[in-house]
Amino acid sequence: MLKEKIKIVFIGDIFGKSGLLAISNFFPIFLEKYQPNFVIGNAENAADGKGLTDEIAELLFSSGFDVLTTGNHIWDNWKSRPLLAKNNKILRPMNYPSGNPGFGYFVYPITQSNYNIGVINLQGRTFMHTIDCPFRSAERAINDIKTKTNIIVVDFHAEATAEKISLANFLDGKVSAFIGTHTHIQTSDERILPNGTAYITDVGMTGPYNSVVGLKTDIAIRRFVLQTPHKFEQAIGDEHIAGVYLEINPQDGKCLKIERFFYPEFVKHKQIVNEDERQS
Repeated sequence: MLKEKIKIVFIGDIFGKSGLLAISNFFPIFLEKYQPNFVIGNAENAADGKGLTDEIAELLFSSGFDVLTTGNHIWDNWKSRPLLAKNNKILRPMNYPSGNPGFGYFVYPITQSNYNIGVINLQGRTFMHTIDCPFRSAERAINDIKTKTNIIVVDFHAEATAEKISLANFLDGKVSAFIGTHTHIQTSDERILPNGTAYITDVGMTGPYNSVVGLKTDIAIRRFVLQTPHKFEQAIGDEHIAGVYLEINPQDGKCLKIERFFYPEFVKHKQIVNEDERQS
């Protein structure tokens, strides 16, 4: 029986003020439950739904995060750019063309262990910007990281389920975990692929669920009905936290366990009390 394992928590897309409130209220529960060695969170929407700022990054790091990944919306906030350039604990998708600031992957020491972890941030191209190939970019990053550690976690920020599953199978056995982000809806397909890579299509959103993936519901409806632009406004309220817990064999980098969590759970039914029961 394996005596040593590396425990990792990945928190899904932290969205705006409600996402930060969910981190404040619920994140300590999962730190206590899992006692992770390393924590990763996607923070591309943390600053009012668009990008990331110094202040919010420091808040998240002080809350227990070790690395923050991002995605396409990191570029929507100009304050994010100098942050990406100076802080290797904040990643942006690796496969944006050269000349953009920031790191697409990096290797970090795991506190209170003798191991390192490589984190790779990639972005899909289907229904998104036609940037560099995520498949070839991943290969280049893995070839470098493997000289330093076998423990590798990928955040693939993408729209299309087929693209996520394809890249995950392409990387099966080459990385420890492949975590999908971007669509903000947690999927229930978490599993370990045949060659030892943990997989989930989308880890979900940490933020406001009285919304359309973070946007105020009435604005989202007007966009669809009228087919014209409307001002972006983040929703607030009905906060939930979404994530996965991973256990990794540090010797070969294979995943031993993936466990999805979402808290608080949605109300799935309401008890109807008839008038006679109410009066009795």
